[in-house]
Amino acid sequence: MSQNDERKARIAVLVPCYNEAAAIAGVVHDFRRVLPDADIRVFDNASSDDTAAVALAAGAVVHGVGLRGKGNVVRRMFADVDADIYVLVDGDGTYDAASAPRLIELLRSERCDMVVAARQHTSADAYRRGHVLGNRMLTGFLSWIFGRACVDILSGYRIFSRRFVKSFPVLSAGFEIETEITVHALELRLPMAETETPYRERPAGSTSKLHTYRDGFRILLTMVRLFSAERPLLFYSLVAALLALTSIVLMIPVAITFFETGLVPRFPTAILSTGLMLLAALAFFAGGILDTVTRGRRELKMMHYLAQRAPE
Repeated sequence: MSQNDERKARIAVLVPCYNEAAAIAGVVHDFRRVLPDADIRVFDNASSDDTAAVALAAGAVVHGVGLRGKGNVVRRMFADVDADIYVLVDGDGTYDAASAPRLIELLRSERCDMVVAARQHTSADAYRRGHVLGNRMLTGFLSWIFGRACVDILSGYRIFSRRFVKSFPVLSAGFEIETEITVHALELRLPMAETETPYRERPAGSTSKLHTYRDGFRILLTMVRLFSAERPLLFYSLVAALLALTSIVLMIPVAITFFETGLVPRFPTAILSTGLMLLAALAFFAGGILDTVTRGRRELKMMHYLAQRAPE
């Protein structure tokens, strides 16, 4: 991209928030300072405090989203805002606005479709230990599924190309949206990068909306669902292997008794073992059929991605 094209690039800063009146003005001011030509839009998710009024007074364009949940907010953002480069950042004041130019430059220089700001906490209060452990477990699980190492799949600070945003079908409703975004990039093997940025504690008056166990469980369920949808042959092969192994274990004493006496005294066990083996075969063939369907769906997503204008 030439310098002239860079000056013309439209940058949109998208800030999802809920009850962040204590932090949103600082977020808007910080990003306005480092990205003076950017279009800063705050999407207020039916806050019960003065978040919308504070954001408006700070100079942001404010959108209201009545349907609760971060995924629902991101769906409206990606559908309603037109730009060349998108900066998605939570409105809680924990992310480093000064890193935005560097992240955008990385997106441009490496011709990426997504750059993730991997959180490097600056104090113990910024990143609770339970969240660190949960993030590492979920990130490791996702990296194993798709065979590509990730550092921080739950970061709420990301830079996107237009092609990514306009080809991404947002399906999640809540905090699992970050997982879905990462899976979309991994599924289509889109160019992406991760780089560390400072992560600080929330300002006074701001409280976390993330429930460690409830939202962590929802994210894990989302990953299992995505595993079955994106890697059906592997997923159902593992299910088939588990069923087949259980069937064999149950059948061993029945088979030994049969070869010794010629009788099958454990008839219910034999029936259960046979049924499990049939289910294992059905699971394996279902995985093969769904894998063909998934390939077709992935090709369709790629066609939508390629239909968008490429960065120059």
